[in-house]
Amino acid sequence: MTFARDLTSARDTTSARTATTTGTANTLDLPWPFTGREDELEAVRRSLTGGRPGIVITGPAGCGKTRLVTEAVRGTDWARAAGTPETRQIPYAAFAHLLPERATLHRAVQLLSGRRLLVVDDAHLLDDASAALVHQLAVQGRTRLLIVATDGDPVPGAISRLWTGELLPRLALEPLPREDTVHLAAAGAGGPLEPLTGNRLHRLARGDLRLLRDLVGAVRERGLFTRVPDTGDRVWRGPVPVTAALRERTAPVLDRTDPDERETLDRLAFAEPLPVPLDSLDLRVLERLEADRLIRVDDLPEGVPDSAVRLAHPLHGPVLRACAGTLRARRLTGAPGRCGPALAAEAATLIRHIELADVRALPTPVGEWLADEGVAIPTGYAAVRARFARLRGELREAAAWARQGLRYAPDDRDCRVELALAAAQVGDLATAERAVADRRSAAWVAAARGDLDAAVAALVPEGAFIRYDAVRLGAPERAGDLPVGVLADHAFALERRDGGALDRVARALEERGFLLFAAEAYAQAAGVHREPRAARTARTRAVALARRCQGARTPALSGLVLGELTARQRQIVTLAAAGLSNRQIAERLTLSVRTVGNHLYSAYARLGASDRGALPCAVGLGA
Repeated sequence: MTFARDLTSARDTTSARTATTTGTANTLDLPWPFTGREDELEAVRRSLTGGRPGIVITGPAGCGKTRLVTEAVRGTDWARAAGTPETRQIPYAAFAHLLPERATLHRAVQLLSGRRLLVVDDAHLLDDASAALVHQLAVQGRTRLLIVATDGDPVPGAISRLWTGELLPRLALEPLPREDTVHLAAAGAGGPLEPLTGNRLHRLARGDLRLLRDLVGAVRERGLFTRVPDTGDRVWRGPVPVTAALRERTAPVLDRTDPDERETLDRLAFAEPLPVPLDSLDLRVLERLEADRLIRVDDLPEGVPDSAVRLAHPLHGPVLRACAGTLRARRLTGAPGRCGPALAAEAATLIRHIELADVRALPTPVGEWLADEGVAIPTGYAAVRARFARLRGELREAAAWARQGLRYAPDDRDCRVELALAAAQVGDLATAERAVADRRSAAWVAAARGDLDAAVAALVPEGAFIRYDAVRLGAPERAGDLPVGVLADHAFALERRDGGALDRVARALEERGFLLFAAEAYAQAAGVHREPRAARTARTRAVALARRCQGARTPALSGLVLGELTARQRQIVTLAAAGLSNRQIAERLTLSVRTVGNHLYSAYARLGASDRGALPCAVGLGA
């Protein structure tokens, strides 16, 4: 085939993909919101201003590189070229729609130099001639370039030299964090997701937003999202729906034709979440699967001999199980009860870390797998998971674990307590009041209503974290003797109103995984610092941490917004935001109705609130 025919073929191949991507204010089908890349978006836009030559954007497959670029060039005049696997051997294939049928490198550079902005997508798939053209355009510097390449794939040398040779700066994208991933999934699901469902989707997609879209779409189309009765959150339990798109994505495991390899993969799939000992499998088969990156071999904890074998991608196991026939599944599967010892070990590990005042994230695959499958979770385990999540500041997740236990034992006291505590600390009074099961949860319900005196009075000195509640509620003198350590340091610093010491305590709490406690300590520091800059810094850190705590609205955090008010004004505003009338507030605080009204009027002016209806937003964090 001649060069002209090659180029014509390439033009036919790419025309459909590029027809709508040249011109002014291009529009693409972007059904999901742009989320979580604000800083990166600003960096890309800066690369297009002044005399800057552009930027190279790299990252894992599906992490949102193309979407970022599309958002950055929205409303501008730009042209697009893209590499494809099918045309990688055809010279100038990526630019077939922008060049005449016969073009030398010199002529191509001349023609494209008139372009103000050129987006080159999937640059790792460019043919050598196209890659050389992009490099020469960068050297010339007249055309701004936005180059997109995927990590882990071979990149033409002419492209990699763009950043190694410092012709263009490089922006390396990381996968979206869990919070942003769940926000995107919720948009695709049509509403907020129950936290365990959000975690599951984040874990299965593993940073690949295209895969996330496929998963959410499959679950939604098949009607597998159900509603949590008291929250309206979407919840998904049970098998993964295997659509054509998901089957294509998992083809590396589904299409293995060697019977020994497929048997090994299925054995691993049906053994999840427990590791399979290395010596129970054919080593030669394992070596082939490992070479193809379908399995991984993990070292087991110290004292446990040998290693464990797992499937490399978290989606592979669910898909293999879903595609197995009835008889094959019956032969390979085991009863969920076999997970009992491993589940108990997970709970014991969580409890030990709580006792050590260290709640940094821990792997808990057994509990997560059972919850995903919709299997009954023992209430003792569910309560421990809820407590660990609550101490980490993951309040909605704590409530979800508590509900998981209450699904099968509605009267379990420990799960009810955890649900009440988590709900009260996000301001969900209705749920908290229904779930109250002890004095501690009653105390936090009182705090959520704005009655701190009653809250502190209801606390009982049972256990370090219960006594520590008095510190969080602003009454360190009621905490009693706390164990030596960061909790005691917090009480001492707050009692002395030492802003610097509270900052140090907050850093220590954050390092140990107590994000909500750290946010509260920073908020308290902001209120006692005498130096304005230190107070602003503490407040900024408090807000940043509080936004990671799934809607936390505790008394200490309310002070972030209400810090300019007097103590009495803060108390009255909190009660008003909770829905109490002026007369009800007056009766509760033994004040006149006129005094309550005067305090509220002064508070409106300081908070920038126009009326009573704006108070819930003012008291919250705006997240």
